[in-house]
Amino acid sequence: MLDPAQLAALAAVHRRGAFDLAAADLHVTASAISQRIKALEEMTGALLIRRGSPCTATETGLRLIRHHDEITLLERTLAEDLPGLAPGPTTLRIAVNADSLATWIIPALAATEGFLFDLVIDDQDVSQDWLRRGEVVAAITSHPGPLQGCDTYPLGSLRYRATASPAYISRWFPQGVTAGALAKAPALTFSDKDRLQTRWANARGLSRPVLPTHRIASSQAFVDACLAGLAWGMNPETLIAPHLAAGTLVELLPDTSLDVALFWQFTRLAAPALQPVTRAIRQTASAMLV
Repeated sequence: MLDPAQLAALAAVHRRGAFDLAAADLHVTASAISQRIKALEEMTGALLIRRGSPCTATETGLRLIRHHDEITLLERTLAEDLPGLAPGPTTLRIAVNADSLATWIIPALAATEGFLFDLVIDDQDVSQDWLRRGEVVAAITSHPGPLQGCDTYPLGSLRYRATASPAYISRWFPQGVTAGALAKAPALTFSDKDRLQTRWANARGLSRPVLPTHRIASSQAFVDACLAGLAWGMNPETLIAPHLAAGTLVELLPDTSLDVALFWQFTRLAAPALQPVTRAIRQTASAMLV
């Protein structure tokens, strides 16, 4: 039988990236964490943690971490069914894209009780990979699946608009938004995984091999950068609605939104324990997404 304390140590080292940080999370010494990992590796006959800065789990280690997460959620469901067992707060690790975090996901999480949330922020196009590797129990993703061992619910679409300040439009697009102008006008990119600006340009027949871009990994900073005239960017409509109404931001081309479909995907074994979160996310998405 696998020792729950050893599995918890493995998960903590991988997620915190260091033995001392894992020890602080679990309220034990770093030596105790090291001993638990060593015992688990000896029992399984496999290397589970790559020591380094940060420490990361091997493929086998990730499989054991997924097992740990599933058992934790199953025990929570059992505790809810047995009056004598009072479940404590359960930590849920979820992959969420930054724009959902900035616009609609927080009210959904706030509508649930008894959970602590460990949010992994990554692009919606790759968040499913976190779930596939077993590093999270659920994800907001742009991929409908199917993914083995997982269930998926469609949530609706997050609507984006290509926006900039009026002064920026006057400076960089005096003759209108053309492919040639886009080749010179600075854009905003969240990370190398972000393709929204290119997708919008391609849909307008304005594709360029490379868009000149600032890289800023913050949804709110995207809005602030556009307001300041630093660049143009794809901003969630709900985040910039007041600025569009006030005229401090305008669309590069009127009525040319880009809708990104989102899905709630989660491990099937975790489904019973996730029911309150799943219900809140679907209700909030229904109210706030397209």
